[in-house]
Amino acid sequence: MKIFITGIGSGLGEALAKLYLEAGEEVYAVSRFLPKSLQGFESLRFASLNLHSLEKIAPVVEELLAEEEIDLAILNAGILGELKDMSETSIHEIETVMNLNVYANKVILDCLKNRTIKQIVAISSGASVSGARGWNAYSLSKAALNMLIRLYAAEMPYTHLTALAPGLIETPMMEYILTHADRKKFPVVERLANSKRLDPMDAALLLSDNFAKLLEFPSGEYVDIRNIAE
Repeated sequence: MKIFITGIGSGLGEALAKLYLEAGEEVYAVSRFLPKSLQGFESLRFASLNLHSLEKIAPVVEELLAEEEIDLAILNAGILGELKDMSETSIHEIETVMNLNVYANKVILDCLKNRTIKQIVAISSGASVSGARGWNAYSLSKAALNMLIRLYAAEMPYTHLTALAPGLIETPMMEYILTHADRKKFPVVERLANSKRLDPMDAALLLSDNFAKLLEFPSGEYVDIRNIAE
């Protein structure tokens, strides 16, 4: 298989890339840096890219993928932003999160649109539908990502697209939430702290085992992995 993954610097993206590389698959990846765990794999094609720089995305992705036919694209890169009330969140902060979580993915989807590609999975979040206090720009961006995937599904009839909530994962993002957020002000943090969370590699295994099941849903759907995983 030939797999394209964004945001492999840490967390789920790093785990997914490592999983596929160790299985002998060809991985094409972009991130700000290449983590040590992924160095030395001959089947990895990597390009350093800061996805906040929207104008730099298309040239890098086009060069990386060249004329390759991709079996699976995983749009994983994303940021959380600071947990706080929406009324305390500035337009600039919202714009920063939206740029990476939504607009960068729009540019990448434009690069993928005219290619032969079987399946695209954009990593969404349960926060896109929960509307819990504190998620502010993150919830907005993931809800917008869900709709972005639905809109592109109508334009890409030969590619299957899904916005996938991957469940709770022990990532730097999760660690930040549990360490810095006010649990009394934002009850969702206490719920996260008391919920089962997966190690990134376990989450990668769970997702990879269920990507094929996503094809049973209409293209463009939002799916929560916890509703389909055995």
